[in-house]
Amino acid sequence: MEKETYNDHVVRQFTLATILWGVVGMTVGVLLAAQLLWPALNFDLPWLTYSRLRPLHTNAVIFAFGGSALMGTSFYIVQRTCHVRLFSDRLAAFVFWGWQAVIVAVAITLPLGITQSKEYAEAEWPIDILITFVWVAYAVVFFGTIAKRRVGHIYVANWFYAAFIITVAVLHIFNNLVIPVGLFKSYPIYSGVVDAMVQWWYGHNAVGFFLTAGFLGMMYYFIPKQANRPVYSYRLSIVHFWALISVYMWAGPHHLHYTSLPDWAQSLGMVFSLILLAPSWGGMINGIMTLSGAWHKLRTDPILKFLIVAVSFYGMSTFEGPMMAIKTVNALSHYTDWTIGHVHSGALGWVAMVSIGSIYALLPKLFDRKEMHSVAAIDLHFWIATIGVVLYMVAMWIAGVTQGLMWRASNEDGTLSYSFIESLEATYPFYAIRLLGGALFLSGMLIMVWNSYHTIRAGSGQAAVPVMPASETT
Repeated sequence: MEKETYNDHVVRQFTLATILWGVVGMTVGVLLAAQLLWPALNFDLPWLTYSRLRPLHTNAVIFAFGGSALMGTSFYIVQRTCHVRLFSDRLAAFVFWGWQAVIVAVAITLPLGITQSKEYAEAEWPIDILITFVWVAYAVVFFGTIAKRRVGHIYVANWFYAAFIITVAVLHIFNNLVIPVGLFKSYPIYSGVVDAMVQWWYGHNAVGFFLTAGFLGMMYYFIPKQANRPVYSYRLSIVHFWALISVYMWAGPHHLHYTSLPDWAQSLGMVFSLILLAPSWGGMINGIMTLSGAWHKLRTDPILKFLIVAVSFYGMSTFEGPMMAIKTVNALSHYTDWTIGHVHSGALGWVAMVSIGSIYALLPKLFDRKEMHSVAAIDLHFWIATIGVVLYMVAMWIAGVTQGLMWRASNEDGTLSYSFIESLEATYPFYAIRLLGGALFLSGMLIMVWNSYHTIRAGSGQAAVPVMPASETT
């Protein structure tokens, strides 16, 4: 009998899509950063205005880049940890091409001004329906693979991916309940403060489950594999999982401090945000301490540098988030560039860095190479990306605190000490630093493209990896 092999074809497709959409999404981000310095860069074209490109940027980096990374790595990991081929090759192919169709549809409609105007959920209702079909197929493939596994144990990475898949499905459906009034127009069934509450229940948990839980699945697989060490504490990883998914769901109201949302709901969101610090840091410690006995590998393995620095940024962002949820801190930070710095320390420092590290670990295996074409280029990419993130964050922290202090400064007679335009003038130099940081991060992605191209070109790309017997480890 012919030995069963893993379906790595769809993993290869998602891996290459991740790199492509990473470059596209970050290029749009750099253009937006430049427009804040030189508004004329929209060239008086409606579809190049900041207001239309900004949601394109967020959707490209979250759902195109991040989503492709999550789907590709989850398909790779679930096969290796369950010792079986994917549940359905045809459904897996539909997931890939369906997700790319969603991305292209969003990339066309948002610059044209076709939008629901809901943060991270701008796509109009026909695209939302396609997303639902693709997501159901994704869930069937993933859970079907787990159901036919040849080992009794479900590895913790799969728990995180499972929570991400289920929760994002619930969030997507209920936040996008709308009444269509045309092919490109709809109205939400919610109104007023209820609409705001549902939106930030969705928005914050898109961060919590799409941008956190799924990528923690990556962390729990690729750090132990790359370090060749067991997870520091498997018991802690299970506690981390249950604590995180139990608490995250209730933290959304902290986005609505000092609004018409009832005060008790705002306070409840703040309390749950503070509680989140414990499971988040438990996971960070677990990831970093997995290197116990293998710290020397950081000197020679730039892939591990990406993964460990990503987890460090995860810890920093999950400290900063609960702190910014405290009402008195939020009174200073809300609506300022401090929030932008916080978001990008998580998006670039955590999500992008762990994805890049995972792809560097994965790509040679997928294309039948022992390692990437140039290890030195990976190291160069790491340092350029890290410097870029730090420049970006620090610039936005300083700009944000400056804005918050200037906006609420008042004279003895109660009038404002500064006009809004004066606060813009004070923060303008930091926008240039942000542009430099973003450009550096994008430059690192271009190095990755070069390195990946030469790795793929030298590899066969046709190797069929046999399914590992259940008695062996992955």
